[in-house]
Amino acid sequence: MSMNNKQIILAKRPEGMPDKDTFSFIDKEIPSINSGEVLIHTLYVSVDPYMRGRMADVKSYVQPFPVGEVMEGGVIGEIIESKSSHFKKGDFVLGSLGWELYSVANEKAVRKIDPSVAPITTYLGVLGMTGLTAYFGLLDIGKPQAGETVVVSGAAGAVGSIVGQIAKIQGARVVGIAGTDEKAQLLKEKLGFDEVINYKTEKNIEKAIETACPNGVDVYFDNVGGDISDAVMQHLNNFARIPVCGAISSYNKTEADIGPRVQSKLVKTRSLMKGFLVGDYSNQVTEAAEQLGKWLSEGKLQYEETIIEGFENIPEAFIGLFEGTNKGKLLVKVAEPESKK
Repeated sequence: MSMNNKQIILAKRPEGMPDKDTFSFIDKEIPSINSGEVLIHTLYVSVDPYMRGRMADVKSYVQPFPVGEVMEGGVIGEIIESKSSHFKKGDFVLGSLGWELYSVANEKAVRKIDPSVAPITTYLGVLGMTGLTAYFGLLDIGKPQAGETVVVSGAAGAVGSIVGQIAKIQGARVVGIAGTDEKAQLLKEKLGFDEVINYKTEKNIEKAIETACPNGVDVYFDNVGGDISDAVMQHLNNFARIPVCGAISSYNKTEADIGPRVQSKLVKTRSLMKGFLVGDYSNQVTEAAEQLGKWLSEGKLQYEETIIEGFENIPEAFIGLFEGTNKGKLLVKVAEPESKK
C-alpha cells in the first residue's frame, strides 16, 4: 500500500513552556503491513501533562521522547486494513500510537474497544487511563472514608474531576481547587463537589482552604504541587493520606522548584504521601475498568471532555494543558469513523 501520511515529531527539547517550534510536521509514506499487523486511521488523540516530562532528556519512569521521532500517546483509531486474525476492517482500537494520521501496529500493541458500551472517546478518559489513575490513586492510597474531607487540586481536569466523584461515591466531603468560576460552577452543579476554591481569585489560598475545610483535610489528591499543595499541607489531619499524581505547576520551570519542606508536617501528623503510576496496578485493571463502567452506566459518574478538532492543532492543544484551557479530558479529533461518512 502506498499512501501519504502526516506525522508530528519532536523537533527539539523545550526549555520552559513548549511552543510551536518544539514540534515539526512531516509527510511520509505508509509502508505495507505484514502478517500480524494492522493499519489504523487515527480518530482521536489524547494530550496529557506527563508528556512534558518525556520531552526532557532526564532519568524517569519511562524513556524520553527521542528528538526527531514521532510523538506518541493514547490514540483511538479505526482499522482500515488488517493482516491479523484478531482484528478486522472497521474495528475500533485503543493503543499508545504516534501523532500521525495513520499508524502501522502489531496486533499485540492495540486492543479492541466496544462503541456500544460507551462513546469511543471515553476509552481515553473516564474508562481509560484517566479513570484508572483516579481510581487507583484515590482508593488504594487515599482510602477515603465516609464523612472524611477530600481535597482535590486540578479538580476540573481529566483526573481530578473523576477523583472528586469517586470520593463522593465513598461518602466523603469533597473540596476542589480550580482556576475559573466557570470550572467551579461545573464542579459543584454537575459533578457534585461540596465546595470549590478558585485559586486565581483567592487572595489567601491557605485561608480559603481553612474556611472550606473546617474539620481539616483527611485526603489530599495532589495533581499540581507548588504553592497550592504547600497551602493544603498546613491543614492535614492526623493520619492523612496524600496520593501524588502530578506536579503540573513545575513541569515548565527552568529553575529548581523550591518550596516549604514537608517532612516535619508529615511526621507531626503521621501522614502518608505516596507517588504512583497506573502501571503499578496492571493486574487490577480489568476489575477497575468494570467498576468505572458500572458507575458510569448507573449515572454515578459524569465526565467532561474538551475536544479540539484538527490534526494540525495537536501541538496547540497540548500547550493549552498548561494554560488551563480544558475542562475534563482534553482530546483532539482527527477524523470521523468511516461508518459515519
